[in-house]
Formats: sequence, C-alpha cells, structure tokens
Amino acid sequence: MVPIMTTVTDPVIGSWYKDLENDLTFVVVAIDDNGDTIEVQYSNGDISEYDKDSWYSSTFDYIETPEDWSAPFGDLEVDDLGYSDPDIHKPKNEDMDLADWLD
Repeated sequence: MVPIMTTVTDPVIGSWYKDLENDLTFVVVAIDDNGDTIEVQYSNGDISEYDKDSWYSSTFDYIETPEDWSAPFGDLEVDDLGYSDPDIHKPKNEDMDLADWLD
C-alpha cells in the first residue's frame, strides 16, 4: 500500500485542489487576514472551512481549473466569468430605423 502524503502546497484564492483521500475537488474562495482559516467551495456547491493545521495535514493536491468550474457558483452572469465576446454588436439607436424597433 502506497502511503498518501500530506499537503505541501499553500492555499491560494481562486486555485483548485483535489482532496485525494475523499476524491473531492474544491476552489479556495477566501483566506482570513491572519491566514488561520481557509474557506473553500466544493464542486457540488458546498462551502467548508479548514484551519491552517488541518490544511497541511490533509491530502490536498493542486489541480488545473476544471472545465465546468462555474458549476458550484450557481447562476452566473456572462460578465462574472471574466471574459466577454467582442463579436457582439449592439447598434446605436440612431443607426436603427422604425422597422428595427418593430421587430
């Protein structure tokens, strides 16, 4: 049996981790000013908190951001995702004629 190593990576807000022992993925959402507690949100939306000692004695490993990273955050607006579509064109009112308004 291969022993599971404890966490050696520091928590970083916005970074994703996997709890190897429990097969859970989560993102760090907050770290208190003193660095004593780390708040995380699991991929299922649940929120939890770890103290510094439990963080470093756990089996967390840094992972790349999952493809569906926004799932735990519920209803997000497009602007909340950190990117925009430059191809979207909204005409100015003065560029439209009456037929455009009636559509």
